[in-house]
Amino acid sequence: MIGKTALVTGGGSGIGRSAAIAFGAAGANVVVADVDEAGGEETAALIKDAGGKAIFVPADVSRSNDVESMVEATIAAYGGLNCAFNNAGIQGALDQTADCTEENWDRITGINLKGVWLSMKYEITHMLKNGGGAIVNNSSNFGLVGSNGMPAYSAAKHGVIGLTKTAALEYAQSGIRVNAVCPGPVQTPLVDKILSAQPDADSIIDSIKEREPIGRFGQPEEIATAVVWLCSPEASFVVGAILPVDGGFVAQ
Repeated sequence: MIGKTALVTGGGSGIGRSAAIAFGAAGANVVVADVDEAGGEETAALIKDAGGKAIFVPADVSRSNDVESMVEATIAAYGGLNCAFNNAGIQGALDQTADCTEENWDRITGINLKGVWLSMKYEITHMLKNGGGAIVNNSSNFGLVGSNGMPAYSAAKHGVIGLTKTAALEYAQSGIRVNAVCPGPVQTPLVDKILSAQPDADSIIDSIKEREPIGRFGQPEEIATAVVWLCSPEASFVVGAILPVDGGFVAQ
């Protein structure tokens, strides 16, 4: 990773922040992109404080102009783009299929699925001109199985998997490897905030742990390790892989 450039969307917190820090620790130049400017700047500062190289670029991945500018800023800063982790995503409101509003559907799919497609569109365009690269998309364990009360989220994350496999086949011979990770429940500030707002938070947390074969939540660093490996030369023969990093959830 030394001297390579890695772009991380949704890098202002959680899994994205951990991945950005891991890329920096591996010697990559890191571009942190997020709608949360304070969080993104903080992530970049953490990387630089540890001796790495990083910049922050504000970007809403659901907007084509933002994504194009994000990739252009990456190239302008470091001369190219070698790795990308398309991680930005939201949970959105929880409702069953018939109760999900059109606004909620459009917002979730616009960020979680369209945002991944837009990111790949501009990343791949650059990589094709510059000898290839590696892309990892963030799906979910709920991209592999259904989830009661999360129709838009689950549909979007299933879509990320289909998009990943398709792009992997299209660009493998062009030197671009495309893979995806599927995290299970991960202890991030966002998840902590959502759970703490529930009146029965403790019972929900216990229920989640009971459903996990490993018996606990994952940590953001555990997902980051898989992402950096998938982008590394050590994973040079890994193409179109959909990697659950979920404590065994989908093995059940």
